[in-house]
Parts: sequence; C-alpha cells; structure tokens
Amino acid sequence: MTTQQSPSFEVLSNPEETTISLSGTWTTLHLDSVERLFLSSLLNAAHSIVLNLTNITKLDTNGAWIIEQYKRQAKAKGKDCSVTGAKEKDKILLTTVEKRSEEKAKDKSDPFIITLFYDTGRCFIDQLKITINIVGFLGEVVTTLVRSIFNPKRFRLTALFYHLEHVGIRGIPIIALLSFLIGMVLAYMGAQQLQKFGAQVFVIQLVQISVLRELGILLTAIVIAGRSGSAFTAQIGAMISNEEIYAMKTSGLNPVDTLVIPRVLALLIMLPILGFIADIMGLLGGALMVWQTLDISLHGFVVRLHQTLNIWDFYVGMVKAPFFAIIIATIGCFQGLQVTGSAESVGRLTTTSVIESIFAVIVIDAGFAIFFAAIGI
Repeated sequence: MTTQQSPSFEVLSNPEETTISLSGTWTTLHLDSVERLFLSSLLNAAHSIVLNLTNITKLDTNGAWIIEQYKRQAKAKGKDCSVTGAKEKDKILLTTVEKRSEEKAKDKSDPFIITLFYDTGRCFIDQLKITINIVGFLGEVVTTLVRSIFNPKRFRLTALFYHLEHVGIRGIPIIALLSFLIGMVLAYMGAQQLQKFGAQVFVIQLVQISVLRELGILLTAIVIAGRSGSAFTAQIGAMISNEEIYAMKTSGLNPVDTLVIPRVLALLIMLPILGFIADIMGLLGGALMVWQTLDISLHGFVVRLHQTLNIWDFYVGMVKAPFFAIIIATIGCFQGLQVTGSAESVGRLTTTSVIESIFAVIVIDAGFAIFFAAIGI
C-alpha cells in the first residue's frame, strides 16, 4: 500500500526571479496545512515568479484553484507568474480552472446599470419578436378563414359547436354574476359621492355610460382571456405534448384549419353575445343598488334610462367585441402551438397567453377610447 506525500513547496529566490517548486499531493484532503503559507509566499517573491509542478504527484480541482489564486494575486500586484513542469492531465485541469475563473470575473465585472439596460433591451427585443410572430400568425388565420369561406367543406362544424358551448354557454354564469356585482358596486360608490352634491339622480347615467361603453365588454373580454384563452393554449399544448399535432400533419390535416379556425369563430360569435349579457346584468345590478340606496324604483330607473340613453354608448362597446375576440383567440392558439412538449412549457405558455391577451385587450380598448374621443362619439 502506497502512502500519499503531504503537499509542500520550496522557494528559491534571487533578485530577478523566484522559483517555487511544488511537491506532494495537492488535493482537498491535504491542503489545509499548506494553503495559507503558499499564498503568503507571494509577499517576498521577486517580480518574476515560476511555479514548478514537476514533483506534484496528484492534483485535483481545489489544488488547481489555489494555484490559480496565486497567479491572480500575483497579477494584481503587478508580478509575472508562469507555470512549468505540469503533467498533461494537470495542464488540462489548470486550463479549465483558469477559463472558469475568467468567466466568473467577467460576469462580476459588469456594472449594475449595464446589466439593467442589457436585460431591458433583450426583453424588449424578445417581446418585439413575439409580437411580430403573432401578427404573422394572425395573417395566416385570416387567410385560412377566407379560404374556408370559399370552400365550406373545410369547416369543422362539430368542433365549432363544441367550442360555442364551452366558450359561450358555459361562460354565461360567471360573466353574468361578475357584471351584476360590478354594476352594484358602481352604483353604490357613485351614489355615495353624488349624494354630497345633491346629484344622486345622475347615478343612473353613470352606470349606463360606464357599463355600456367600457366595463361590460372590457370585463367580459378579460374574463374570457383568463378562461377560454388559457384553455386554448393548454389544449393545443397538451396535443403537442402527446404528439397529436404531428400525427395530424402526417395525415395531411392543417392544424390551423382543424384547431385554430373553430376556436376563433366560436369566440368571434360568442363574445358579442356575452358582452350584451354583461351589459344587461350590469344595468340590472345598478338598478337594484339604486333602488336600495336612493329609493328609486325599478320603473323609475328604466324611465330615466330611456330618457338619457344614447344608443351610441351601446354601439361603442359592442364594436370592440370582434377585435377582442380575434386577438384573444389568436394569442391563445399561437402560444399553444409554441409548446415544446414538456409540462413546464404548457404551464409557462398558458400564463404568458393570459398576460398577453389581457394586455392586448387593454391596449385595443385604449386605442378605441382615443379614436372615439377624436371623432366626438
């Protein structure tokens, strides 16, 4: 049985050059006794230093790192340090540790402000690329939809009715309840503030304009983005994970025709209907709260609403519905087709789909608000 020699070093110095000969086993289990002394020998070394590794019997990563530390400290003090006599396998280890150390030093050298600007710019470029891809995908969807109009056999009626049920009919309860409660809250808060000025009768106009122009269709689109848009991404993503999309392409079926068009059409048909239901329930919730807080009967609410109602308030809200529907369905299906196959990818892109859809809906709504203000509607 052979015994391993403890690590040691010998310093031979002259005014021009210092030679340090390392010997023994420079491994993790044996370095405690020599590490501090070895690094402190740099203080009395000449301007030129040579580390001779000829007599090292064994070297591991920790030993190579100590040698690299010595070289880096020597460089920091303005001294030249070179290594000689290393075995071939030790040279590879020393080179690997040196490169790794340089990478870490480079990463740490970037100031915070540079890193912040770099990350911000990279995020902006990535989002710009995604936006361009979504616009391109939207063009493909519109082209496929127009082609299907001239060739009705391409329509998947069974899939269309399935999604009409799941997107529309099953979404009515949550849309109706949410809009009803929002109408109640809006009427209550408006009554509390307008009573201070003796203008509580204008609560009816407040509810009418807010629900019909903005809140009814906007909240409907946001709920649909979270409910149906995420479902589109998860469903298509799961099909990619199960390799159903590849089987579909092998069979000669176009995934856009089969999967995307029925979902887009279903949302295009049902979102205006859901928006209309949201408007009715929002007004009903407002009427109930006005009755309770201002003692204005439901009949009085309806009469006042009829007197002040501007039909353009309703049109302004409803004209947004097709745009919201197309963008929600497009983003949901697009993100579903980006799934790489893992469950993590499905979850991440489903979340991304919801965030992007809600953001797009709000941007489109803001654009419409500016447009209608500019034309005086």
